[in-house]
Amino acid sequence: MDVYLPIANLAVNGLVIVGLGALTGLLSGMFGVGGGFLTTPLLIFYGVPPTVAAASAASQVTGASVSGAFAHARRGGIDYHMGAVLVAGGVLGTGVGALLFRLLQALGQIDTVINILYVVLLGGIGGLMAHESITALRAQRLGLAQPARRRRHHPLVASLPLRWRFYRSGLYISPLAPLLLGMATGILTMLMGIGGGFILVPAMLYILGMSTNVVVGTSLFQILFVTMATTMMHALTTHAVDIVLAGLLLVGSVSGAQIGAQFAQKAKPEQLRLILAVIVLGVALRMALGLGYRPDEIFTVVPL
Repeated sequence: MDVYLPIANLAVNGLVIVGLGALTGLLSGMFGVGGGFLTTPLLIFYGVPPTVAAASAASQVTGASVSGAFAHARRGGIDYHMGAVLVAGGVLGTGVGALLFRLLQALGQIDTVINILYVVLLGGIGGLMAHESITALRAQRLGLAQPARRRRHHPLVASLPLRWRFYRSGLYISPLAPLLLGMATGILTMLMGIGGGFILVPAMLYILGMSTNVVVGTSLFQILFVTMATTMMHALTTHAVDIVLAGLLLVGSVSGAQIGAQFAQKAKPEQLRLILAVIVLGVALRMALGLGYRPDEIFTVVPL
């Protein structure tokens, strides 16, 4: 079933795109992370230009975040005060990211930068996740108790001025910390098409010291609005959002997320983290090889 993507300017198999969306949705449902950080690399591997892949993946993440945000809102798992500061920073970050995107596009380096960012971030985060999960599994095998993590924000956060009380998160910190964190995720969302959850959630836990019962919901709340702003920014400035591509991805991700959630209930968290770490490291390795591999034919002509 061939489908023409008007912005990407190429024809693709629609079932393959739906399948890619279902795969990222499956992983999202299993591991509790947004699928954007895998959607963009998979689209690039399939032949979609990195700029279109990043912009369209951001719009897919918007749709996929809606149901999750509503579910956490119903159980009171969102700190709206903290979420508003993160959203404000994220929107500012999308503006900065748009300027960087256009600058790199004008220099002809945007595709390379997107690939390098994915290799660095996925490689680093995948390595940390693999180390943590292997340590936890080894401790379980030896019957050792895992030390409880003390919930405390980073010393740099404690040194910032103008403290506010975030009651749902149990924090008394400066709003500058979540504002800067939101800006960082907004820039990454604009450049890479990710929701930012796989960076935002650990940062909220280990840097801000937020309560675990509101971290995921607040992250989804921020991702929802920031990816909306990112999609609008891309549509107005870079014109790289392919609505046909985003729609096909969304169809697959919604169904895949439901199946993934069923699998997640039957597996141990440590095993899930290790599987996700292997997948993330595999994608990072494949993108790293793509950066250094020189094809025999640099230019090819493919008949339509």
